[in-house]
Amino acid sequence: MPLLHCLPLAAATAGMRADPFRLVAESGAVAQIVLLALLAFSVLSWAVIIERFRSLRRAEAESDQLLREMHARHRLSEMGERAARLPMSPLTPIFQAGFRELIAAVNEGIGGPRSGVSPDDSRDRILARVRRRLEEVASAQADGLDRNLGLLATTGSVTPFIGLFGTVWGIMDAFQGIGIAGSASLAAVAPGISEALVTTAAGLAAAIPAVVGYNLLLARARRLGGRIERFVPHFMALAEAQIDAARPAAATLEAGKFRT
Repeated sequence: MPLLHCLPLAAATAGMRADPFRLVAESGAVAQIVLLALLAFSVLSWAVIIERFRSLRRAEAESDQLLREMHARHRLSEMGERAARLPMSPLTPIFQAGFRELIAAVNEGIGGPRSGVSPDDSRDRILARVRRRLEEVASAQADGLDRNLGLLATTGSVTPFIGLFGTVWGIMDAFQGIGIAGSASLAAVAPGISEALVTTAAGLAAAIPAVVGYNLLLARARRLGGRIERFVPHFMALAEAQIDAARPAAATLEAGKFRT
């Protein structure tokens, strides 16, 4: 007989394990609100993970391609059109801004024989102007690498507590029902507690992917940030070499103007 009495309880317990959606549907209003909030956090965090993963992966690939072409060609003037074909790389806006600033500074004729400024001072002024522009754009690009990652950090830290709140509320409600019914048997306690624990499970289900995604994406963003930091001196070295190579031709042109 004791075994026969246990069969209905075992069947009910198996039914609860097999049908978690029924637990959600039969939960109280507070638990359902908590579950909706956790669902919203989970959907948003997965959207950020997918978008950031695709963007950072393509940004890394295009940045590597841009660096390979710059190492192979060694001339900034040959890289303008090629850089424009790599729009996802954070190095592309830096290159374009630096190249435009270099051309503008050279065309404005900073220094030169007629200005009373020595060629070395003129060269240093041009390079300083280009470096300031590069560092400004590089800082803006580095700040955008971790875009929306704060949502993942918030999801990972907040959702377990939201789920725990739903669990505590559900247990309180279950014990209140026990007090009203005047029965503390396992059959009376188990359904309410199992429904309450659903919110804790949902909170963990939302938090764990968010934490993992945050750590992986932040590491990838930092690697791209390192590429940005190394790109500025690399560009400056090429710009300095290009200016030094152009100085003899400019000096010859100025001398020809003075003779005429």
